[in-house]
Amino acid sequence: MAIVIAPAMTDRMKPMPLTDMLPTLSLSLSQYHFERLSDLPRHLPGLLDCPARELHHHLTGPTLLHLPGRRQPELFVSVLLHGNEDVGWVAVQQLLREALAHRQDRLPRALTVLIGNVQAARQGLRRLDGQPDHNRVWPGAVEYLGSPEQLLMAEVHRLQCERGLFAAIDLHNNTGLNPHYGIVCQNTPAHLHLARLFSRTVVLFRGLPGTQTAAFTPLCPAVAVECGKPGVAANEAEAARFLAAALHLSEFPDHGLQEGDLDLYHTLARVKVREEVRFDFAPPEGIQEDIAPLPPGCDLWLDARLDRLNFRELAAGRRFGRSRHPMPLRAEDEAGADITARCFQVREGELRLSRTAMPAMLTLDARVVRQDCLCYLMERLPMARGRNPAAARSTASESEPESEPASTQAC
Repeated sequence: MAIVIAPAMTDRMKPMPLTDMLPTLSLSLSQYHFERLSDLPRHLPGLLDCPARELHHHLTGPTLLHLPGRRQPELFVSVLLHGNEDVGWVAVQQLLREALAHRQDRLPRALTVLIGNVQAARQGLRRLDGQPDHNRVWPGAVEYLGSPEQLLMAEVHRLQCERGLFAAIDLHNNTGLNPHYGIVCQNTPAHLHLARLFSRTVVLFRGLPGTQTAAFTPLCPAVAVECGKPGVAANEAEAARFLAAALHLSEFPDHGLQEGDLDLYHTLARVKVREEVRFDFAPPEGIQEDIAPLPPGCDLWLDARLDRLNFRELAAGRRFGRSRHPMPLRAEDEAGADITARCFQVREGELRLSRTAMPAMLTLDARVVRQDCLCYLMERLPMARGRNPAAARSTASESEPESEPASTQAC
């Protein structure tokens, strides 16, 4: 039996041509409560085979699927908070199809899935123009307060707190070349053990309010997992494996992780291209010193191979591109303070790192750069026994040479 709590399908909410759609039309929250897994395909036929771009044929907007399990409290999983990142939805489909193929009517643990930005998924975009980022509007957000998106995610958060939480997982893809890794906002044993279930590469980041992970971190172990580029079967299979492993956990170990158990990093800065700066990505020969000045209409020419630098420890002086702007980037630390001068410099028209750092999430997608950021800068943290790793930050020399990638896991 399925109990459906959903808004009526009015003419205004039926699937509409893209030219007639407005972002706010998707903001009625639907909920489906299933007593047995086998009820799902009966009440939502075709959903478990539906690609993210076609979900608008089945769902009117953000939707909660409450699925039964042998253990409580439940695991909360969000997918498609960014419409172009479908790995989480594909992983959930694989997980549920596998359970149904084995005639299981309950999962190892109760599971609630939030299917997020259905409208953006229809167009294969992170978010639509005019929409807030669906992973920047959760409780704790400092922007978009009072917006329909912020009010909806506040309601999801309230509902999940009432239902009880074992853990919270948010699944994402990258647009650049990155290894698989997890992001946590606290480095307690439970949070790190949850992240380690996915990958030994873990990033500690506490500086972006309004994310799903930040909102649930005070309440339960929470992690955002970055699963490589979309559309890659190996990435989807790894995400499904991780969800299955989390569902099979009976409890989290209370002991800490030791040196060698994982590679832990701390986010130093979030790096954005300044709004007034016009930028593009240059072919490799376009950033050499002996090439003519930047083309007209371009303030910043970024190296088109930048995403190959993700999760590599880079020495001070590493070139990112060429600039006619005195400082085309803005780098902010976890508190939102401007630390650009500590991270980058422009000398003789060349944009270079001014300190040793390791970038992550460098992307060559100009739309994503504008909607989110160019990259994050990180430092490696030791797993110091009896100490908070964030207090034992790396003191690597600014003149340290470049090394091989910190992680060789395929993505």
